[in-house]
Amino acid sequence: MPFQSVQPEKISTTVTHQIELLILRGILRPGERLPSERELSERLGISRPSLREAVAELQSKGLLTSKAGAGIYVADVLGGAFSPALIRLFSAHDEAVFDYIAFRRDMEGLAAERAARLASDTDLRVIQTILDKMIAAHAKRDPADEALLDADFHLSIIEASHNVIMLHMMRSMYDLLREGVFYNRQIMFRQRSTRDTLLEQHRAINEAIQARDPKAARGAVEDHLNFVEQALTEQKKAERHEAIARQRYEHEQRR
Repeated sequence: MPFQSVQPEKISTTVTHQIELLILRGILRPGERLPSERELSERLGISRPSLREAVAELQSKGLLTSKAGAGIYVADVLGGAFSPALIRLFSAHDEAVFDYIAFRRDMEGLAAERAARLASDTDLRVIQTILDKMIAAHAKRDPADEALLDADFHLSIIEASHNVIMLHMMRSMYDLLREGVFYNRQIMFRQRSTRDTLLEQHRAINEAIQARDPKAARGAVEDHLNFVEQALTEQKKAERHEAIARQRYEHEQRR
């Protein structure tokens, strides 16, 4: 019969599999530097030659990359989710902005629902810690920091949903949001009343997830993104009115 003896896995193969899972689950992020060879081999309890073999295998798979004199880093495994031409198209049309919000509402509502059910205690602490930082930034009236922490807060919920496909897809989408491709979040955080409302909405999302209430968590995310959509609609309307007023003024000056 075609049975063969089972061979124990090489140590380097076991290490390769462990690092692959850390990248897959988003624990090791693109651009993150790995510990030094000495430190990592000690943590894993293996020899340096075995570690080098594992690293070489991961480099050949495009998951790790080396930088001369700087160490080993997680490669940009996200890549470009969209072509530069499509990104420019997104940034030029309001339709893309509102479709993006609708997409976020569906995906993040599901992520919050899953996080309320599946998040580990560590996940919950991470979400709470980011909210605490948002509260501190709010007190300092720092819209730039609040905008960055806003993205981190939502991504921490997606990480806590424990769905690796959703995680990597949404990380790529949030990179575009950070770059202001879809809309400039800092503008929203400049208005005091809007900032106060946004903070309370993030509190509500956090409270529902910490209470492990999936329905309330999803509803809080949907309420938040409905508010974002309405705020952006009003902002776009105000921008159009300003443009019309400016054109009229310039026309009057030329007469």
